[in-house]
Formats: sequence, C-alpha cells, structure tokens
Amino acid sequence: MTTMTDASVREFKMPDVGEGLTEAEILKWYVQPGDTVTDGQVVCEVETAKAAVELPIPYDGVVRELRFPEGTTVDVGTPIITVAVAGAAAPEAPEAPAEQPAPAAEEPEPEGRQPVLVGYGVATTSTKRRPRKGPQADVPGPAQAIQAELNGHGVTLAEKSRPLAKPPVRKLAKDLGVDLASVTPSGPDGVITREDVHAAAAPSAAAPVTEAPATAPALVAPAAAAAPAPAASYDTARETRVPVKGVRKATAQAMVGSAFTAPHVTEFVTVDVTRTMRLVEELKQDKDMQGLRVNPLLLIAKALLVAIKRNPEINASWDEANQEIVLKHYVNLGIAAATPRGLIVPNIKDAHDKTLPQLAEALGELVTTAREGKTSPAAMQGGTVTITNVGVFGVDTGTPLLNPGESAILAVGAIKLQPWVHKGKVKPRQVTTLALSFDHRLVDGELGSKVLADVAAILEQPKRLITWG
Repeated sequence: MTTMTDASVREFKMPDVGEGLTEAEILKWYVQPGDTVTDGQVVCEVETAKAAVELPIPYDGVVRELRFPEGTTVDVGTPIITVAVAGAAAPEAPEAPAEQPAPAAEEPEPEGRQPVLVGYGVATTSTKRRPRKGPQADVPGPAQAIQAELNGHGVTLAEKSRPLAKPPVRKLAKDLGVDLASVTPSGPDGVITREDVHAAAAPSAAAPVTEAPATAPALVAPAAAAAPAPAASYDTARETRVPVKGVRKATAQAMVGSAFTAPHVTEFVTVDVTRTMRLVEELKQDKDMQGLRVNPLLLIAKALLVAIKRNPEINASWDEANQEIVLKHYVNLGIAAATPRGLIVPNIKDAHDKTLPQLAEALGELVTTAREGKTSPAAMQGGTVTITNVGVFGVDTGTPLLNPGESAILAVGAIKLQPWVHKGKVKPRQVTTLALSFDHRLVDGELGSKVLADVAAILEQPKRLITWG
C-alpha cells in the first residue's frame, strides 16, 4: 500500500457477497479520479451472476485510481479503486540494514464497517492481517501477478498498464499464439476484443512455418514444424458474438443442471377462469386493496398456495448427498421475471403466511425491483416453488424447467375469450391453460395431478379460496 505525507491510500476490493459468487462485472463507474467521496457513497454498479448491485465506499477521501474500466469482470477480493484517505497517515517503515532486512510494517485496515456486495455494515473485528514476510518491495508476488493476469490488468515495475483484455480474449490470444502487446485495440478505453486478436492472428496463420535450427536433432524436426490449428473464423458483418456472462451465464448453468438432474414431468389443464377475472375487477375497487397491484397473477399465486397447503408433500426438495427428501414447512414463492439482463427468479419469503393484501404488496415490490435491476442476491435464494407467467407474451402454455433445488413450477398461459360449454350451452368464456412441471424423483403423478387440479378448481370457482383456505 502506498503511504503519503498527509494521507494513506486505501484499496477498496470487490466485496464477497457470501452467496458462493466469485466474480462480478463492473457495469458503471459513478466517480472519476480526483472526485471526493464520503462514507456510504455509491461509487460503482456491478453485475454478478445473480443481480446488479451498487457498491458504496466505506470511508471518506479522494479517488486516486479506478483499477478497471467498465465492462471488466473482476474476481472477488481484487482491488478495484484506490482512495486517498486524509488524516490516516501510516508511519514509514524504518530502513533496515542490508545484511538484516526488517519486515514491512503491518498494513492498516480501514476503520468502520466493512463492505459487502449488497451494502455495508459488518462490524470490524479484532482480527488482524498477518504481516508480509521479507522486505517490502514494489515487485508484485506470484499471487498478485496471477490475479492481475486473470483480471486482464497488471502493472509493470514502471507502473505501465499491460494490454487490457477480458479473460476469454486472453485465452483466445494464447491459443492462437498472439502476443497481446503487439495487438492494436479497437474496444472502448483501449480494450482488446476478439476481433482484434483474430485480425492479428490472420497474417501469422498465412506465414510459412519457421524451420528448425540446423543443430536440432532430426527427430524433433516434425514437432517443430507443427503449428496450432487456426481458430474458426466468422463474418463480423453477418454475425455478432455476445460473451456469456452475468445472469445469462448463471441461467444457462442452472437450466442445464436442472434438465439433466431432475426427471421432469409436465401436466396440463385448460380451465375457465371467467369468475376469477370478475373477482379481480371487484378487488380493484375494494378499499382494502387500494394502491396495491391486483391482477390475475395475484389470485393464481394464492390458488397455488392453497393447493400446496392441501398437498404439502409437493413443497419439498431432493438431497442427493444424504439421499433424503426434504419437506419444507414454509413456502418461498418464486416469480420468474424477464429483465433486460435476463431471466431471474426472486421469491416472496414465507408467502404461505401472507394475507391477500400482503401478498399483493410483496408481488408489487418484487416486480418493481426486478424491472429496475435492483433485485438482491438474497431475494433469489431459498425458493421452494415457482410461477412463470408466459401468458403475458401471448403464449398459450409451455413446459417449464424447474428452478434448481425446487420440486415444482407452474406455468400460466394467456387468458383468452374462447367458446366454452357453460351450463349446457356454448358461450364465450375467459379460458387459460396451466402447465405444472415437477421432479418425478419425489413427486408422483398422483400428487402432481392433485396439485394442478386444485389450482384449476380454485380458479374456476374462486370462492374455494375461502372454503379451502
């Protein structure tokens, strides 16, 4: 850490959220070098595999350096910004004799609360960092060098920035044998892109293979003549490649894991929801529901909660390690939400205990937070059952994949006016199709069918919310 005469420089590191995440992408910087910051001020927005989160700085000072440009993926624990903090000068370590170098002074920790990804407020403890061994030097150690290399950012002894490139681009350059120092960057802030690497590799691919030295044995000549196969090229004018990261990467991993772990079964039922739609309109006029989000999804969610109460075995999970079925005595109701950054599934904690107005309020907050991109990682943990409303896209139904760790997911199709036999006559009625996917390891066909039939029965006759609830 650099020491100044009247200030010490603090390094603010990418926080550890405690949710098993190891990296985050810097979406936007709200400060620049030279700006004054205060304790609790938001300095940047980052995106993890679960959500976009604003990071507050935990001390006052002046921004010295932004270590990474926007769009860079940074490992947790890596310094991302340095701040000169006034009034916290650290004493210089005394110069030690050459024959017996003294250990460097212990690096002071910032006082006050420590940052976490969804805010800050963890109290400081008496735990101290172990002092570094050996004399303090400007040369980074192997761990720091590897960390900087992984993050696409390193500093030479002359404080020069190495070529800026994301980890996938660095790997591509390594596979193609391209020296990033010789590549002309075309990305924002001097970041080297995949196209830059391909362009740099094109001339070398056409060049003849260098002959082996005459002194080399004849047996190694074929190996020397071997060249790595060129990577497949593509037309940048006709194709666009989008890096898989953030929410999209997490979704892909979760869905592949779900599809190839839990044996899915999906059942369907088409139901007349005319009475439910009338009840929705009546609730909108109810004084107890004023200012709340009242829509068909609210009553569908309540219907599913009642069905789970009648069939509690559906609310469970499979513990592969212990070979146990874990029955949940609570319902954290997940709601699949499409956002500009991808699909997320935040959940309403203890939804089974909520009244209809409370459930409406929770749904409204969940949707608003998701649309603003402010859903916290904690809001997406611990779900037990999920609802996905594909009907908002005009789709009749689908075969939804289970959210990992859950036993069932209900898909709701579009509600349409259709001809329907009602009281012996064909009449126009509001009709929808429901689809319930469940994990067949712990949910038998009978149980899954009962849950789906109960949801349909409630939506056809919503007074069952009272008689069954």
